[in-house]
Amino acid sequence: MKLLIVVTHLLGTGHLSRALALAEAFAARDWRVDVVSGGRPAPHLAPNPTGGNATLHQLPPLASDGADFATLLAADGSPADAGLFAARRAMLTGLLDALRPDVLVTELFPFGRRALAAEFDALLEQARALPRPPLTLASVRDILAPPSKPKRVAETEDRLLRFYDGVLVHSDPAVVPLEDSWPLTPAMKPLLRYTGFVVPPPPAGDNGTDGQGEILVTAGGGPVGRPIFEAAALCAASAALPQRWRLLVAKGDAALADRLRAMAPAGRLLVEPVRPDFRALLGRAAATVGRCGYNTALDCLTAGVPSVFCPFEDGKEVEQTIRAVLLSRQPGIATLREADLTPDNLAQALRSVLGVRIPPLDPSSLGGTARSVEIVEAMLAERTS
Repeated sequence: MKLLIVVTHLLGTGHLSRALALAEAFAARDWRVDVVSGGRPAPHLAPNPTGGNATLHQLPPLASDGADFATLLAADGSPADAGLFAARRAMLTGLLDALRPDVLVTELFPFGRRALAAEFDALLEQARALPRPPLTLASVRDILAPPSKPKRVAETEDRLLRFYDGVLVHSDPAVVPLEDSWPLTPAMKPLLRYTGFVVPPPPAGDNGTDGQGEILVTAGGGPVGRPIFEAAALCAASAALPQRWRLLVAKGDAALADRLRAMAPAGRLLVEPVRPDFRALLGRAAATVGRCGYNTALDCLTAGVPSVFCPFEDGKEVEQTIRAVLLSRQPGIATLREADLTPDNLAQALRSVLGVRIPPLDPSSLGGTARSVEIVEAMLAERTS
């Protein structure tokens, strides 16, 4: 069987990471998988599926102008023009025609990525016109940015009813139901298929002690992470808490890393590049501080580490705030809004969670990739019976 996943990440890489995790799960079941990525290349997320049955195709890349998802930039940072969008549409529909998948999955669309509606609509129209139209599914995370206008809900419902056979919701409805962030209509609800959360397998057991009992801070690169890193470094310098702080800064932010190191004594603050063993460090930490994206939040929940979430709120972004507020209902989790982010407030938030372990998630809610494969195979079987 053949699967085509289409994804464009515009700010972080969470959407691409989730799409590639799905690709690996299907490839491990001997599916032929093709992933079409329309965001900037992310070599550290290259697919590595069992048997090598997945291929990553790169469209001419786009990125958002910060949190402004209506303003899209080309690879060189200039505004994307009509020629770039036309080239993307042509490559996307060409791949569909060449690959003829049994299943087509669009990540986030039609619930989001409205700025790319023309290319997704072209893809979906062509898929529907094929002699054997693929089973077509949307793939969404636990929380969506609520529509800014009522007509957005109607537009989404129309596309779902015209083009889609279902919606894979990568969440557990007992933890975060989709309707907590998106106004589902009666016509949408029967299309939902909850898969559980898409998380990587737990890190292999080791006897490492690196990071034991520290406060671990990871917050992304550039301006997205800088406010958290600076507040953490100042908090470390103040000695308001006895733990040592470890800040994991993006590899391209060497200047920021140097500035942070100068803000506190080395015995209280360690600044280093993001590490591949981040999840192992997380399991040894006394507490963690960071943003509240899908992957970060799930890493903290599965590790059971006390957490202070500082959701990203630039522009009209509300996804992380909604997730942080929902999760902070649980013991061991606190939310600190960026407007309130000071060294003193950060220390106070950490004191409220230190020593309080997060209740573990039900293991059945953590098998999102395997459950996605099961759902799709069952839908295909039902379709052909």
